[in-house]
Amino acid sequence: MSKERLSRRFPTISLGDYGMLIALLALCLLFSLLTLKRQAGTGPAAETEMVGVVLNRISGSELALIVGASNTDSEILARNVYQQVIASGRDTARLIVGTPRDLRLALDEMAANDQRLGGIVMSGDAIKWRVIEQIPMNFPQFSNYLLAVPSERLWPDFLKASNLLAIVERIVVIAIIAIGMTMVIITAGIDLSVGSLIALSAVLSATVVKAFGGADAPGWSVGLGFLVGTLSCGLIGLFAGSLVHRFKVAAFIVTLGIMMMARGLAFMTTGGFSIDQVPNSFVWLAQGSIIGIPNTILLLVLIYGSAHIFMTHTRFGRYIYAVGGNAEAARLTGVPVGAMILLVYTVSGLSAGLGGCLQASLVRAAAPNMANMYELYVIAAVVVGGTSLSGGSGRVFGTLIGAFIIAVIQNGMNLIGIQSYTQMFTLGGVIVLAVLLDKARQSGGIRQLFSRN
Repeated sequence: MSKERLSRRFPTISLGDYGMLIALLALCLLFSLLTLKRQAGTGPAAETEMVGVVLNRISGSELALIVGASNTDSEILARNVYQQVIASGRDTARLIVGTPRDLRLALDEMAANDQRLGGIVMSGDAIKWRVIEQIPMNFPQFSNYLLAVPSERLWPDFLKASNLLAIVERIVVIAIIAIGMTMVIITAGIDLSVGSLIALSAVLSATVVKAFGGADAPGWSVGLGFLVGTLSCGLIGLFAGSLVHRFKVAAFIVTLGIMMMARGLAFMTTGGFSIDQVPNSFVWLAQGSIIGIPNTILLLVLIYGSAHIFMTHTRFGRYIYAVGGNAEAARLTGVPVGAMILLVYTVSGLSAGLGGCLQASLVRAAAPNMANMYELYVIAAVVVGGTSLSGGSGRVFGTLIGAFIIAVIQNGMNLIGIQSYTQMFTLGGVIVLAVLLDKARQSGGIRQLFSRN
């Protein structure tokens, strides 16, 4: 069988098609190995072990305290153990999720009511609480209690559920804004204003909510505020696109000016102060969930799925690639170049506006100085994801992988204790490497790149 016929039957897959994904998996493996250590177990096995301790080793006439630290893996384990213990019919168990002070208050209450402490079940960060060490001195009547923790096992800090959730929270704003930036860069443009637009959108959204009562504002005012913030940034993006197209001003200069104007407008709107008097519904966008799935995950899936379909299966998506490949040739073939330029900058503004709403919802506040340097992280995610700065090529899912790569690098370096300026140096090196790989791809390979005069 000839080589040509064999290649038709078994098409080859280029490593470049999956290079970024392989790089992401390699980084996850690297940081998992670097953060591997012995620590208290988590998950179903640890839960089963702790339920057995409560039911079999702590007398039913004594109180069992099931303790977890807020917003950590130990909280998840404590809640699950408590539910299983109560479901088994044991009613002398008490759940304590919070801080060391919460445990101390519970012990004070038990001492005041002459209750007997049979044992304390805890895991993770809660094990390190000093209040545990001080029980024999402060509560001598509880000196014979049982302290139960899950059996230790080798497990990396990187793969803890709370850490993976932190990566997603870190990535969601940058990844959503990177959608618009990807479209802009595919047209051989750039948008430096997105970081300032995040702050402006957050401030405008919070200002609308404040006007309707602040912390007592009705829920619909939050939706109105987010809509105002997002659409305002979309209009600014449209304005930037019109300057780039109509007056042929370099996108770098236009968006640099708008970056400064938007940041200044954010400070002017609030007088330089933060806005944190918002209702509880303000955090639902970034911290809420639908049918148990976090809103941030749903937004990422919805937006990236829609963007992928738009860029690969619609006429306008093909037009955007054509404009980046050769704007003059695209114009001669009937592509509305001006409309496509306006479209991509408007989408970039809208995505930055939505990102600002998410950021404000995530931290439950809006400040005019928020999202500094975000434009560089967004551009880095796009470039690392394989979109060419020369325009004409790129994939939205590549951008998502690029955003994850940036977030994983930052998170992993934080876990192993690398200093901030070293992190900046490393991320800068990653960006430079990504640009060199892009140039090598355009030149036909690394050898061709370095052999050029």
